[in-house]
Amino acid sequence: MVLGLLTLELRIDQAHSLKEKRRVLNGLRDTVRGKFNVSIAEVEAQDVWNAAVLGVAVVSNDQRYCNQVLSKVVDWVESLRTCEIEDYTTEFLRTD
Repeated sequence: MVLGLLTLELRIDQAHSLKEKRRVLNGLRDTVRGKFNVSIAEVEAQDVWNAAVLGVAVVSNDQRYCNQVLSKVVDWVESLRTCEIEDYTTEFLRTD
């Protein structure tokens, strides 16, 4: 089994309050969950109104598949106008 982990550091310039940040993140999370069949959650910077750190996870028996899915998530988030990726990391954990 392979667990693929993606950490996205986002800047949300259009948010000027935590309420606006939540509106952007709720839409992003719902779409990513539905479109890519992954788990996603805000994991850091919950109290910062113009930044977010999201964790995305996918499980498969093939590391290439995990990498493909996480790469598509990055590409889709990069295409959004509501936020900008400042940095991201991808990790893979294998259990045998």
